Amino acid sequence: MSQIQVAIMMGSKSDVGVMEQAAKMLKDFGVSHEMRVLSAHRTPKDTVEYVEGLKDRGTKVVICGAGMSAALSGVVAAHTFLPVIGVPIDCGFHGLDALLSTSQMPPGVPVAAVAVGKAGAKNAALLALRIMALSDAAITTKLENFSKEQREQILGITL
Repeated sequence: MSQIQVAIMMGSKSDVGVMEQAAKMLKDFGVSHEMRVLSAHRTPKDTVEYVEGLKDRGTKVVICGAGMSAALSGVVAAHTFLPVIGVPIDCGFHGLDALLSTSQMPPGVPVAAVAVGKAGAKNAALLALRIMALSDAAITTKLENFSKEQREQILGITL
């Protein structure tokens, strides 16, 4: 299997519209990644098998998007020491159910939770990039440029 820096996982095909925001951000930064649909509930053995093989593929961070019970990020975190970022997806209750499931992890099984939905997926990618930037000067430079572009965009607004 090919080397990937970031694995983007989601519990259902219906989550693709949200999680492709993370993929787009990683692509813009030139970071290798792949997207997979694997369910904590419907494909538990396949999910664990995939996760356990990530470190050997050079993966640095895992981003998981799920709605409803949002168990995917917790299951992934229980089977790897790689950083796991959970993106709650709105499937009901405005995503609050998924947010609580993603953020309320027991001690010893950390999951970094970001905002619900597309904004959360973008921030998950940015958080993954910041984690990788700790040991990659090229990513650090790209993040600095991204931040500068955002600043200039805001300062360029005239009312």
